[in-house]
Amino acid sequence: MLPSAYQIPAAAFLAVGGLLACFAGYRLFRIVLAVYGFMIGALLASSFVAASNQTAMLIAAGVGGLVGAAVFYAAYFMGVVIVGAALGAVVAHLVWPRIMGEPGVLVIIAFAVVGALAAWGFQRIAIIVTTSLGGAWTAVSGVAAVMVTQLARRPPKGNADVWIQYPTSLPPGQRWVLFVWAALAIAGLVVQFGGKARTKPGKRR
Repeated sequence: MLPSAYQIPAAAFLAVGGLLACFAGYRLFRIVLAVYGFMIGALLASSFVAASNQTAMLIAAGVGGLVGAAVFYAAYFMGVVIVGAALGAVVAHLVWPRIMGEPGVLVIIAFAVVGALAAWGFQRIAIIVTTSLGGAWTAVSGVAAVMVTQLARRPPKGNADVWIQYPTSLPPGQRWVLFVWAALAIAGLVVQFGGKARTKPGKRR
C-alpha cells in the first residue's frame, strides 16, 4: 500500500514494468525480475507499516523494493522457477474463484508448484509465456487502477488515506480488462516468439 497521492506514479510504474515484461521479458529477463522483485518487496514491506504513518510507509516500500529487486536479480538462475510459481498462483486467483469459489492455501500452493515445474521443464517457452501474460496483466492492472480510482482504493480510516492495489482482482463491472489483457498478451507472445530462438534469457540480441 502507498499514500493515495502516489497512486498515479505507482500505477504508471506498474504499466511500464508490465509492458517491459510483456514485450521483452525473455531478452531482458534479469531486468524484468528486478522490476517485479521491487514491486513485490515494496508491497510486502509497506503492508507491515501502519497506514497512518505515511512517511514510514514510503521508507518501508523503498527499502523493501530495493531488497526485493536485489534478491530477484541475484536469483537469476532460479528466476524462471519463481516466475512460473508466481504465474501459477495468479492463475489460481483468477480461474479458481469462477469454478469452485475462493482458492485455499493448498490450491494456491498446488498451482504454484505446477507452474514452477512447467517453467523449469520448458524454460524459453515458459519465460515468454509467463512474462507476456503476467506483464500484460500488470500493465492493464496499473491502467485500470487509475481509471477506477474509487474501486481500487480502500476507504480511509481517519487520516489514513492510502491506496491499495489488488493485482489479482478484476475491478467490478470492468469486463473490458479481460479483453485488453488478452489482446496485449497475444501481442507480447507474437513479438517475443518472433525473436531469435538462440538469444539467452536476460541478454540483448
